[in-house]
Amino acid sequence: MTNYDGRMGRPKLLVTGAAGRIGKAFSSIVADRFDLALTDRREDLGNSASPVRSMDITDFSACVKACEGMDMVLHLAADPSPAADFIRSLLPTNIVGTYNVFTAAAQAGCQRVVFASSAQAVEGYPLDLQVTESMAPRPKNLYGVTKAFGEALAAQVASETGMTCVAVRIANVADFFIGESHSARDVAAFISEWDVVHLLERSLIADIQGFYVFHGVSNNRYKRLSIHETMRSCQYEPKDDAFEILGFPIPR
Repeated sequence: MTNYDGRMGRPKLLVTGAAGRIGKAFSSIVADRFDLALTDRREDLGNSASPVRSMDITDFSACVKACEGMDMVLHLAADPSPAADFIRSLLPTNIVGTYNVFTAAAQAGCQRVVFASSAQAVEGYPLDLQVTESMAPRPKNLYGVTKAFGEALAAQVASETGMTCVAVRIANVADFFIGESHSARDVAAFISEWDVVHLLERSLIADIQGFYVFHGVSNNRYKRLSIHETMRSCQYEPKDDAFEILGFPIPR
């Protein structure tokens, strides 16, 4: 198999936060297309792709060691709770930890870092306004602030080092079933596990250079986040639609 930049062999990919929902789905679906090094704060030896080894992203030396020999990094690790305490959790994990991962990746000569940002980075925009990839962050909570920091850091690292950095604003990863009731926002922000894995893989292997912001929603009838530029830039082809999954009739 040819590497994403034309070299032979599977790309060596470090995944942080690999024991989380997205990390497990990603490693399960793409295990045959990457040489995976899976890490998380907690070990998970039962992962279907390969064991998840313990690594704390707040430990810079551990990040440096983990990045050695890697071609790319998929940085999923974070405290995902909007209600998390900023000083005790969001600051060390989402800000210092993200800085450690980007800095270690740059020092190790990695060619690309894909950072799991969040729709929370732009949740401050009115709900009746569709947010495009080029719109500046406007967080509504401190968790969103940490993701906005990660986007800014990705832009700075790309500019300073020449490494390709992608911030993916992942929205509402969920399982929807016909007949369920959800808020209009959550339906419009829905992204299925298959679509988020597909988007992350395209972010890793697309023929792009520099800094990009991509949007992570499925092909919903109405989308909280526009995916026009995302689809064009990395050939993202989402297959799911929350409105169809929930059985909403098509307006006539």
